[in-house]
Amino acid sequence: MQLLLASQSPRRRELLTALGFAVRFINIHVDETLDRPLPADQIAETLALRKSQGYDNSNLNDDEVLVTADTVVVHQQQVLGKPQDIDDARRMLRMLSGDKHQVFTGVCLKSSRHQRSFTEKTDVWFKQLTESEIDHYTTHYACLDKAGSYGIQDWIGMIGIERIDGCYYNVMGLPTARLYKELQAFLPDIH
Repeated sequence: MQLLLASQSPRRRELLTALGFAVRFINIHVDETLDRPLPADQIAETLALRKSQGYDNSNLNDDEVLVTADTVVVHQQQVLGKPQDIDDARRMLRMLSGDKHQVFTGVCLKSSRHQRSFTEKTDVWFKQLTESEIDHYTTHYACLDKAGSYGIQDWIGMIGIERIDGCYYNVMGLPTARLYKELQAFLPDIH
């Protein structure tokens, strides 16, 4: 079986490759604007499904599975996507500072004949961040390409995250244990 990962995220690419599957990386460009308001816990899976619909089933071989994913950070029912600029990243980190938030990753698996999707949730607690810590992170680390303006694996995660409840890798952008389990259940469907 070959997995096709439709993602520009270097973290997703790294995680899926580390699972030991044969992976080919592809690009799918779709409009990620939501047509209507959705509950925060449904947004990531909805976007993962939309990405999968952007790939024509007839292009999938019988031994291929397309994997699409999307991650959103939610703080007090407000969805935090990728920041527009450094000031926006600092604003988001101030919101997350000293509080709990949720990370939802939606994943869609698609073969030439079948499709299934799921959402994984992780609760994350940040310590109270200082302005100098926020400034240091947003000045020296890549924060603009991450939902919520941070990477758990980055410096800010190392010094700022007090605890999590759920999958660490989900916060990185791909819930690896759940994905592995879902792929095992999905494999009989593709033959």
